[in-house]
Amino acid sequence: VQCLWCYTNNTCIDYPVRSILPPSSLCSLSNARWGVCWINFEALIIAIAVVAGLILVSITVCCCYCCYCRRRSRSRLDEEEEQLARKREERRLQSLQRKHERKLKHDEIRKKYGLLQDSDNPYSRFENE
Repeated sequence: VQCLWCYTNNTCIDYPVRSILPPSSLCSLSNARWGVCWINFEALIIAIAVVAGLILVSITVCCCYCCYCRRRSRSRLDEEEEQLARKREERRLQSLQRKHERKLKHDEIRKKYGLLQDSDNPYSRFENE
């Protein structure tokens, strides 16, 4: 791993640790090999750049997709909340309508059997026959 092989003069030089890339005064990038003799520096740099680019692009796409999904789910939640509020209001109105119908039906039954008091005189007395 510490060896820098140069094809121009077929020598193994200690890798210059102070710099990331070997200086061209030692060996040109196209002729420099690192560690194992078949790893070309140019190919290594290109491969690392491609992998780093793919990682950055995938992270960016994931972030954008998550933001889009979050925004979309918020709007979907708002729509569901509105729909639930409409259904709740419809159920409330239906309940009030059924309550009114029951009251009318009970009033008819009370009227039939003489149990309904006159609204003019609510304190009138029932007469037993």
